[in-house]
Amino acid sequence: MIDQRVVTPEYLFFEAPREKRFMTGSEAVREAIKRANVDMAISYPITPQSESMHLVGDLYAEGYLREYFRGENEFAVMSAVAGASMGGVRVFTATGGPGTLRAFEAFPTWAGARLPIVCAFMTRGVNSPLSIQPDTIEMAFMLNTGIMMFHAETAQDLYDMILKAFVIAEKTDVHIPVGVFTDGFFVTHTRDTVEIAAEDIKLPPYNPYCAPVPVMDMENVPVRQMRDPFVMKSNFISYATHASWQQEIMAAAERARNYVVKYLGGLVEVENEDADILIVASGTAVSQSREAIGMARREGLDAGLIKIKCLRPFPGEEIRKLTRNATAVIVPEFNRVGWLCQEIKSVMEDTGKVIGGPRVFGGMTMPPDLILAEIRRCSR
Repeated sequence: MIDQRVVTPEYLFFEAPREKRFMTGSEAVREAIKRANVDMAISYPITPQSESMHLVGDLYAEGYLREYFRGENEFAVMSAVAGASMGGVRVFTATGGPGTLRAFEAFPTWAGARLPIVCAFMTRGVNSPLSIQPDTIEMAFMLNTGIMMFHAETAQDLYDMILKAFVIAEKTDVHIPVGVFTDGFFVTHTRDTVEIAAEDIKLPPYNPYCAPVPVMDMENVPVRQMRDPFVMKSNFISYATHASWQQEIMAAAERARNYVVKYLGGLVEVENEDADILIVASGTAVSQSREAIGMARREGLDAGLIKIKCLRPFPGEEIRKLTRNATAVIVPEFNRVGWLCQEIKSVMEDTGKVIGGPRVFGGMTMPPDLILAEIRRCSR
Protein backbone atom coordinates (compact mmCIF):
# COMPACT_ATOMS: atom_id res chain seq x y z
CA MET A 1 0.00 0.00 0.00
CA ILE A 2 1.06 3.59 -0.65
CA ASP A 3 2.36 5.27 2.49
CA GLN A 4 -0.13 8.00 3.46
CA ARG A 5 -0.55 9.81 6.75
CA VAL A 6 -3.90 9.34 8.51
CA VAL A 7 -5.47 12.65 9.49
CA THR A 8 -8.78 13.61 11.04
CA PRO A 9 -11.73 14.26 8.75
CA GLU A 10 -11.85 17.82 10.04
CA TYR A 11 -8.25 18.42 9.01
CA LEU A 12 -8.68 16.85 5.58
CA PHE A 13 -11.92 18.69 4.85
CA PHE A 14 -11.33 22.12 6.36
CA GLU A 15 -7.71 22.71 7.33
CA ALA A 16 -5.37 20.92 4.92
CA PRO A 17 -3.81 23.12 2.23
CA ARG A 18 -5.37 22.57 -1.18
CA GLU A 19 -3.97 22.76 -4.67
CA LYS A 20 -6.00 23.82 -7.68
CA ARG A 21 -6.14 21.27 -10.50
CA PHE A 22 -8.00 21.37 -13.83
CA MET A 23 -9.78 18.03 -14.18
CA THR A 24 -12.91 16.18 -15.20
CA GLY A 25 -15.53 14.99 -12.76
CA SER A 26 -14.33 11.42 -13.31
CA GLU A 27 -10.83 12.48 -12.32
CA ALA A 28 -12.30 14.19 -9.24
CA VAL A 29 -13.73 10.79 -8.24
CA ARG A 30 -10.24 9.30 -8.50
CA GLU A 31 -8.77 12.06 -6.34
CA ALA A 32 -11.45 11.58 -3.68
CA ILE A 33 -10.93 7.82 -3.51
CA LYS A 34 -7.16 8.32 -3.37
CA ARG A 35 -7.64 10.09 -0.03
CA ALA A 36 -10.59 8.06 1.29
CA ASN A 37 -8.63 5.07 2.67
CA VAL A 38 -10.91 2.68 0.78
CA ASP A 39 -10.31 -1.04 1.28
CA MET A 40 -12.13 -2.34 -1.79
CA ALA A 41 -13.75 -1.06 -4.97
CA ILE A 42 -15.85 -3.19 -7.33
CA SER A 43 -16.82 -2.03 -10.79
CA TYR A 44 -18.85 -2.72 -13.89
CA PRO A 45 -18.75 -0.42 -16.91
CA ILE A 46 -21.79 1.68 -17.73
CA THR A 47 -21.60 5.04 -19.48
CA PRO A 48 -20.94 7.67 -18.18
CA GLN A 49 -19.34 6.22 -15.01
CA SER A 50 -16.97 3.80 -16.75
CA GLU A 51 -14.05 6.21 -16.79
CA SER A 52 -14.31 6.99 -13.08
CA MET A 53 -14.12 3.33 -12.05
CA HIS A 54 -11.36 2.74 -14.59
CA LEU A 55 -9.38 5.47 -12.82
CA VAL A 56 -10.17 3.92 -9.43
CA GLY A 57 -8.75 0.68 -10.84
CA ASP A 58 -5.55 2.57 -11.64
CA LEU A 59 -5.40 3.55 -7.97
CA TYR A 60 -5.44 -0.14 -7.07
CA ALA A 61 -2.50 -0.74 -9.42
CA GLU A 62 -0.68 2.16 -7.74
CA GLY A 63 -1.28 0.74 -4.26
CA TYR A 64 -4.00 3.03 -2.90
CA LEU A 65 -6.60 0.23 -2.56
CA ARG A 66 -6.24 -3.24 -1.08
CA GLU A 67 -8.61 -4.91 -3.54
CA TYR A 68 -10.36 -4.11 -6.81
CA PHE A 69 -12.19 -6.25 -9.34
CA ARG A 70 -14.87 -6.16 -12.00
CA GLY A 71 -18.18 -7.91 -11.41
CA GLU A 72 -20.26 -9.88 -13.92
CA ASN A 73 -22.98 -7.21 -14.13
CA GLU A 74 -24.41 -4.32 -12.15
CA PHE A 75 -26.51 -6.50 -9.85
CA ALA A 76 -23.52 -8.76 -9.15
CA VAL A 77 -21.41 -5.71 -8.31
CA MET A 78 -23.94 -4.33 -5.84
CA SER A 79 -24.32 -7.74 -4.22
CA ALA A 80 -20.55 -8.13 -3.91
CA VAL A 81 -20.30 -4.62 -2.49
CA ALA A 82 -22.89 -5.58 0.13
CA GLY A 83 -20.90 -8.67 1.07
CA ALA A 84 -17.72 -6.65 1.39
CA SER A 85 -19.42 -4.10 3.63
CA MET A 86 -20.97 -6.83 5.78
CA GLY A 87 -17.45 -8.19 6.21
CA GLY A 88 -16.37 -4.88 7.70
CA VAL A 89 -14.42 -3.11 4.96
CA ARG A 90 -14.81 0.39 3.51
CA VAL A 91 -16.08 -0.13 -0.03
CA PHE A 92 -16.86 2.08 -3.02
CA THR A 93 -18.57 1.64 -6.37
CA ALA A 94 -20.33 3.68 -9.04
CA THR A 95 -23.12 3.23 -11.55
CA GLY A 96 -25.72 5.18 -13.48
CA GLY A 97 -28.81 5.02 -15.66
CA PRO A 98 -29.62 1.45 -16.76
CA GLY A 99 -26.98 0.22 -14.32
CA THR A 100 -28.91 1.83 -11.47
CA LEU A 101 -32.11 0.10 -12.57
CA ARG A 102 -30.53 -3.29 -13.06
CA ALA A 103 -29.03 -3.15 -9.58
CA PHE A 104 -32.06 -1.53 -7.96
CA GLU A 105 -32.98 -4.39 -5.60
CA ALA A 106 -29.65 -3.96 -3.84
CA PHE A 107 -30.15 -0.38 -2.68
CA PRO A 108 -32.99 -0.86 -0.17
CA THR A 109 -31.19 -4.03 0.92
CA TRP A 110 -28.07 -1.98 1.66
CA ALA A 111 -30.11 0.41 3.76
CA GLY A 112 -31.97 -2.33 5.59
CA ALA A 113 -28.70 -4.10 6.42
CA ARG A 114 -27.22 -0.81 7.72
CA LEU A 115 -24.30 -0.90 5.29
CA PRO A 116 -22.26 2.34 5.09
CA ILE A 117 -21.54 1.93 1.37
CA VAL A 118 -20.73 4.97 -0.73
CA CYS A 119 -21.88 4.77 -4.34
CA ALA A 120 -21.47 7.45 -6.99
CA PHE A 121 -24.38 7.68 -9.43
CA MET A 122 -23.56 9.35 -12.76
CA THR A 123 -27.10 9.93 -13.96
CA ARG A 124 -28.24 9.42 -17.56
CA GLY A 125 -31.28 8.60 -19.62
CA VAL A 126 -33.01 5.26 -19.17
CA ASN A 127 -35.92 5.61 -21.59
CA SER A 128 -36.28 4.06 -25.02
CA PRO A 129 -35.08 4.99 -27.60
CA LEU A 130 -31.68 4.48 -26.02
CA SER A 131 -29.88 7.56 -24.76
CA ILE A 132 -26.63 7.84 -22.86
CA GLN A 133 -27.20 11.55 -22.33
CA PRO A 134 -27.81 13.33 -19.00
CA ASP A 135 -31.17 12.92 -17.28
CA THR A 136 -31.92 12.70 -13.55
CA ILE A 137 -35.05 10.53 -13.71
CA GLU A 138 -33.29 7.65 -11.93
CA MET A 139 -33.06 9.86 -8.86
CA ALA A 140 -36.86 9.82 -8.67
CA PHE A 141 -36.71 6.02 -8.36
CA MET A 142 -34.06 6.21 -5.62
CA LEU A 143 -35.84 8.63 -3.29
CA ASN A 144 -37.49 5.98 -1.13
CA THR A 145 -34.83 3.27 -1.04
CA GLY A 146 -33.58 4.39 2.38
CA ILE A 147 -30.17 5.58 1.20
CA MET A 148 -28.96 9.12 1.80
CA MET A 149 -28.74 11.21 -1.36
CA PHE A 150 -26.31 14.05 -2.13
CA HIS A 151 -26.45 15.89 -5.48
CA ALA A 152 -23.19 17.37 -6.80
CA GLU A 153 -23.41 20.48 -8.95
CA THR A 154 -19.72 20.53 -9.92
CA ALA A 155 -16.59 18.38 -9.95
CA GLN A 156 -15.60 20.17 -6.73
CA ASP A 157 -18.86 19.07 -5.11
CA LEU A 158 -18.27 15.53 -6.36
CA TYR A 159 -14.80 15.37 -4.84
CA ASP A 160 -15.90 16.81 -1.50
CA MET A 161 -19.17 14.92 -1.21
CA ILE A 162 -17.61 11.50 -1.87
CA LEU A 163 -14.99 12.01 0.83
CA LYS A 164 -17.49 13.38 3.33
CA ALA A 165 -20.02 10.65 2.52
CA PHE A 166 -17.75 7.98 4.00
CA VAL A 167 -17.47 9.83 7.28
CA ILE A 168 -21.19 10.54 7.54
CA ALA A 169 -22.27 7.03 6.49
CA GLU A 170 -19.99 5.38 9.07
CA LYS A 171 -21.26 7.30 12.11
CA THR A 172 -22.68 4.80 14.58
CA ASP A 173 -26.00 6.59 14.87
CA VAL A 174 -26.33 6.79 11.06
CA HIS A 175 -24.65 3.78 9.41
CA ILE A 176 -26.66 3.69 6.20
CA PRO A 177 -25.44 4.01 2.59
CA VAL A 178 -24.88 7.29 0.81
CA GLY A 179 -25.43 7.88 -2.88
CA VAL A 180 -23.50 10.81 -4.34
CA PHE A 181 -25.31 11.77 -7.53
CA THR A 182 -24.03 13.95 -10.34
CA ASP A 183 -25.34 14.76 -13.79
CA GLY A 184 -23.55 12.54 -16.29
CA PHE A 185 -21.35 14.18 -18.95
CA PHE A 186 -22.21 17.68 -17.72
CA VAL A 187 -19.92 16.97 -14.75
CA THR A 188 -18.19 13.65 -15.42
CA HIS A 189 -16.71 14.52 -18.81
CA THR A 190 -16.12 18.26 -18.60
CA ARG A 191 -13.12 19.93 -17.00
CA ASP A 192 -13.26 22.37 -14.14
CA THR A 193 -10.98 23.75 -11.46
CA VAL A 194 -11.02 21.51 -8.39
CA GLU A 195 -9.20 22.24 -5.14
CA ILE A 196 -7.78 19.03 -3.69
CA ALA A 197 -5.76 18.15 -0.60
CA ALA A 198 -2.26 16.67 -0.76
CA GLU A 199 -2.19 13.05 -1.86
CA ASP A 200 -0.04 11.92 1.06
CA ILE A 201 -2.92 12.22 3.57
CA LYS A 202 -6.04 10.11 3.98
CA LEU A 203 -9.08 9.54 6.17
CA PRO A 204 -8.88 7.30 9.24
CA PRO A 205 -9.76 3.66 8.49
CA TYR A 206 -13.29 2.34 8.91
CA ASN A 207 -13.90 0.68 12.28
CA PRO A 208 -16.65 -1.90 11.65
CA TYR A 209 -17.04 -2.55 15.38
CA CYS A 210 -18.62 0.87 15.75
CA ALA A 211 -21.53 -0.40 13.63
CA PRO A 212 -24.97 -0.65 15.27
CA VAL A 213 -25.28 -4.21 13.93
CA PRO A 214 -22.71 -7.03 14.15
CA VAL A 215 -19.99 -7.28 11.56
CA MET A 216 -19.77 -10.70 9.89
CA ASP A 217 -16.38 -11.92 11.02
CA MET A 218 -15.10 -15.31 12.16
CA GLU A 219 -16.75 -14.89 15.58
CA ASN A 220 -20.15 -13.53 14.54
CA VAL A 221 -22.60 -15.73 12.68
CA PRO A 222 -24.22 -14.05 9.65
CA VAL A 223 -27.08 -12.46 11.57
CA ARG A 224 -26.72 -9.10 9.87
CA GLN A 225 -28.92 -10.07 6.95
CA MET A 226 -31.21 -12.61 8.68
CA ARG A 227 -31.46 -11.37 12.24
CA ASP A 228 -34.06 -13.75 13.66
CA PRO A 229 -36.01 -16.67 12.22
CA PHE A 230 -39.37 -15.11 12.97
CA VAL A 231 -38.92 -12.29 10.45
CA MET A 232 -39.63 -14.73 7.61
CA LYS A 233 -42.94 -15.84 9.08
CA SER A 234 -46.42 -14.44 8.47
CA ASN A 235 -47.46 -13.19 11.88
CA PHE A 236 -47.82 -9.96 13.82
CA ILE A 237 -44.31 -10.09 15.27
CA SER A 238 -42.86 -10.43 11.79
CA TYR A 239 -44.85 -7.47 10.49
CA ALA A 240 -43.94 -5.33 13.49
CA THR A 241 -40.26 -6.21 13.11
CA HIS A 242 -40.15 -5.18 9.48
CA ALA A 243 -42.15 -2.01 10.08
CA SER A 244 -40.07 -0.89 13.05
CA TRP A 245 -36.82 -1.58 11.20
CA GLN A 246 -37.90 0.53 8.23
CA GLN A 247 -38.75 3.31 10.66
CA GLU A 248 -35.29 2.97 12.19
CA ILE A 249 -33.67 3.39 8.76
CA MET A 250 -35.64 6.60 8.22
CA ALA A 251 -34.67 7.74 11.71
CA ALA A 252 -30.99 7.07 10.93
CA ALA A 253 -31.22 9.39 7.93
CA GLU A 254 -32.79 12.04 10.14
CA ARG A 255 -29.99 11.67 12.67
CA ALA A 256 -27.54 12.31 9.84
CA ARG A 257 -28.77 15.89 9.45
CA ASN A 258 -26.34 17.21 12.06
CA TYR A 259 -23.41 15.56 10.29
CA VAL A 260 -24.51 16.90 6.90
CA VAL A 261 -24.65 20.38 8.40
CA LYS A 262 -21.21 19.90 9.98
CA TYR A 263 -19.40 18.50 6.95
CA LEU A 264 -21.34 19.86 3.96
CA GLY A 265 -22.15 23.21 5.54
CA GLY A 266 -25.87 22.51 5.46
CA LEU A 267 -28.40 20.72 3.30
CA VAL A 268 -28.87 23.85 1.18
CA GLU A 269 -26.96 26.95 0.09
CA VAL A 270 -28.76 30.23 -0.44
CA GLU A 271 -28.04 33.31 -2.54
CA ASN A 272 -30.15 36.47 -2.24
CA GLU A 273 -32.72 34.72 -0.05
CA ASP A 274 -34.88 37.85 0.40
CA ALA A 275 -35.79 38.06 -3.30
CA ASP A 276 -39.48 37.80 -4.20
CA ILE A 277 -38.65 35.20 -6.86
CA LEU A 278 -36.63 32.16 -5.75
CA ILE A 279 -35.19 29.41 -7.90
CA VAL A 280 -34.85 26.05 -6.14
CA ALA A 281 -32.61 23.54 -7.92
CA SER A 282 -30.07 20.76 -7.48
CA GLY A 283 -27.23 19.42 -9.58
CA THR A 284 -26.21 21.27 -12.74
CA ALA A 285 -29.61 22.97 -12.88
CA VAL A 286 -28.09 25.17 -10.17
CA SER A 287 -25.37 26.34 -12.58
CA GLN A 288 -27.92 27.16 -15.26
CA SER A 289 -30.01 29.00 -12.69
CA ARG A 290 -27.04 31.17 -11.70
CA GLU A 291 -26.61 32.15 -15.35
CA ALA A 292 -30.29 33.02 -15.62
CA ILE A 293 -30.18 35.09 -12.43
CA GLY A 294 -27.21 37.05 -13.80
CA MET A 295 -29.10 37.73 -17.02
CA ALA A 296 -32.18 38.79 -15.04
CA ARG A 297 -30.13 41.15 -12.91
CA ARG A 298 -28.87 42.93 -16.02
CA GLU A 299 -32.51 43.52 -16.93
CA GLY A 300 -33.24 44.95 -13.51
CA LEU A 301 -35.04 41.81 -12.31
CA ASP A 302 -34.32 40.35 -8.89
CA ALA A 303 -34.20 36.61 -8.15
CA GLY A 304 -32.61 34.42 -5.50
CA LEU A 305 -31.30 30.84 -5.52
CA ILE A 306 -31.66 27.88 -3.19
CA LYS A 307 -29.20 25.11 -4.01
CA ILE A 308 -30.21 21.74 -2.59
CA LYS A 309 -27.15 19.66 -1.77
CA CYS A 310 -28.83 16.86 0.18
CA LEU A 311 -32.10 15.27 -0.96
CA ARG A 312 -32.26 12.52 1.65
CA PRO A 313 -32.75 13.58 4.31
CA PHE A 314 -34.79 16.29 2.58
CA PRO A 315 -34.36 19.92 3.73
CA GLY A 316 -38.09 20.38 4.24
CA GLU A 317 -37.90 22.89 7.08
CA GLU A 318 -35.25 24.92 5.29
CA ILE A 319 -37.31 25.07 2.08
CA ARG A 320 -40.48 25.95 3.95
CA LYS A 321 -38.79 28.77 5.86
CA LEU A 322 -36.83 30.21 2.94
CA THR A 323 -39.78 30.26 0.53
CA ARG A 324 -42.42 31.52 2.97
CA ASN A 325 -42.27 35.15 1.81
CA ALA A 326 -41.48 34.52 -1.85
CA THR A 327 -44.13 35.34 -4.43
CA ALA A 328 -42.91 32.66 -6.85
CA VAL A 329 -40.73 29.54 -6.62
CA ILE A 330 -39.24 28.26 -9.88
CA VAL A 331 -37.98 24.66 -10.03
CA PRO A 332 -35.89 23.85 -13.15
CA GLU A 333 -35.05 20.18 -13.65
CA PHE A 334 -33.21 17.80 -15.96
CA ASN A 335 -35.98 15.17 -16.07
CA ARG A 336 -39.50 14.75 -17.42
CA VAL A 337 -41.44 13.91 -14.26
CA GLY A 338 -40.45 16.87 -12.08
CA TRP A 339 -39.61 14.85 -9.00
CA LEU A 340 -37.86 17.76 -7.26
CA CYS A 341 -40.91 19.97 -7.79
CA GLN A 342 -43.06 17.28 -6.18
CA GLU A 343 -40.69 17.09 -3.21
CA ILE A 344 -40.78 20.87 -2.76
CA LYS A 345 -44.55 21.03 -2.99
CA SER A 346 -44.82 18.34 -0.33
CA VAL A 347 -43.30 20.68 2.26
CA MET A 348 -44.69 24.04 1.09
CA GLU A 349 -47.59 25.84 2.71
CA ASP A 350 -48.65 27.56 -0.54
CA THR A 351 -48.07 25.23 -3.47
CA GLY A 352 -49.81 27.58 -5.88
CA LYS A 353 -46.71 29.73 -6.19
CA VAL A 354 -44.51 26.80 -7.23
CA ILE A 355 -43.68 26.71 -10.95
CA GLY A 356 -42.72 23.24 -12.08
CA GLY A 357 -40.18 23.93 -14.76
CA PRO A 358 -38.60 24.57 -17.07
CA ARG A 359 -37.72 20.91 -17.62
CA VAL A 360 -35.48 19.35 -20.23
CA PHE A 361 -34.77 15.65 -20.56
CA GLY A 362 -33.37 12.94 -22.78
CA GLY A 363 -29.96 14.61 -22.86
CA MET A 364 -30.94 18.15 -23.74
CA THR A 365 -29.11 21.08 -22.22
CA MET A 366 -31.12 23.78 -20.48
CA PRO A 367 -30.63 27.24 -21.98
CA PRO A 368 -30.64 29.82 -19.17
CA ASP A 369 -33.09 31.77 -21.35
CA LEU A 370 -35.80 29.25 -20.40
CA ILE A 371 -35.32 30.03 -16.72
CA LEU A 372 -35.05 33.75 -17.49
CA ALA A 373 -38.41 33.57 -19.28
CA GLU A 374 -40.02 32.25 -16.07
CA ILE A 375 -38.37 35.00 -14.03
CA ARG A 376 -39.74 37.59 -16.44
CA ARG A 377 -43.21 36.10 -16.32
CA CYS A 378 -43.24 36.05 -12.52
CA SER A 379 -42.00 39.66 -12.38
CA ARG A 380 -45.00 41.07 -14.23
